[in-house]
Amino acid sequence: MGSVLAGFGFSLALIVAIGAQNAFVLRQGLRREHVLPVVAVCVAADATLMTAGIAGLGAALTATPAVLVAVRWGGVAFLLGYALLAARRALRPTALSPVDRPPATLRATLLACLAFTFLNPHVYLDTVVLLGTVAHQDPNRWAFGAGAVTASLAWFTGLGLGARRLGPLLARPAAWRAVDATIAVIMVAVAVSVATG
Repeated sequence: MGSVLAGFGFSLALIVAIGAQNAFVLRQGLRREHVLPVVAVCVAADATLMTAGIAGLGAALTATPAVLVAVRWGGVAFLLGYALLAARRALRPTALSPVDRPPATLRATLLACLAFTFLNPHVYLDTVVLLGTVAHQDPNRWAFGAGAVTASLAWFTGLGLGARRLGPLLARPAAWRAVDATIAVIMVAVAVSVATG
């Protein structure tokens, strides 16, 4: 049980930091748009990457730095592109109200979710390399991994479904402008962090 709790705590500490994926899940939750499929994709991706890290992929990735460099710059480009889209939404109040905008298709939403997950180099460093390395130091690495995946499930479910409670506070276009402006700033900050890290 100690390994499960250690994995849960370690994973939660990595996931809770506000980043591109969390901002996307929060926005979907606020818009009440395809929330459960988005949460499912985030948790499944985390589970897959954590399992790969615990199985030893982290060591293989660190041995081929060219892969990490390619993922890094692709991620920077994607994050900056999304930051521009969020900034544009923030400047256009008519595009901010969930009532005024038709919902995105499930396919488009899931593709965006997959992009936020797999084009972000931090996800590989956190789940595959860092978590995989720490899990190998635990006496029961797979129990550690189970705790880590449980933390991912708890976090993304709480974030996606809990955002709905903020709906009444965000019914005005000005509030959506603030949300999108914040998301744009977060995306730029993460992109800069990825580029310089």
